[in-house]
Amino acid sequence: MVNVRSLQPPGSALPSDRGGDSRLNLLLSCAHWNPQNWADRLPTLLEPMGVRSFRAASGVEATRVLQQTNVHIAVVDLALPMDPAAGATEEGGSGLLELLARLASPPPTVVIKRARSTRDDRRELAAALRTGAFAVIDRPRDASDVELLLEVLRRCLLRHYAGRWPSPE
Repeated sequence: MVNVRSLQPPGSALPSDRGGDSRLNLLLSCAHWNPQNWADRLPTLLEPMGVRSFRAASGVEATRVLQQTNVHIAVVDLALPMDPAAGATEEGGSGLLELLARLASPPPTVVIKRARSTRDDRRELAAALRTGAFAVIDRPRDASDVELLLEVLRRCLLRHYAGRWPSPE
């Protein structure tokens, strides 16, 4: 079982212990197909450590977050719609991956894949890796899957930020 506090960089004080001056901004894009969704659970687990979660239910919302916030890690759901309010049928997840890859300083990205045919699954995996995804995982469905996502986020923090909180915005 992953201890949520294990996301805290080794040997460092929690941001709240230092006056809240250092935070990790996490973009959580999610298609919200389930009422007790992983994207709704993660902020509650991570907030006490100083992780700010920005949830986006569409590609348009995710783009807005990226324009307004320095995102340190992005979690991209490939089933994310682009703009459901406008009736757009295109997929926002793959568009968001492309947008992230074009940023001057792209954040590490964890991709949540959809349950699809083996052929489509391979195609999505290849596309995610081409855009520089740090990891590709199945959609979290239960507590053990959320623990896996927490472990991936911990590894991402260790690899991309040398186990330290990113610099403040």
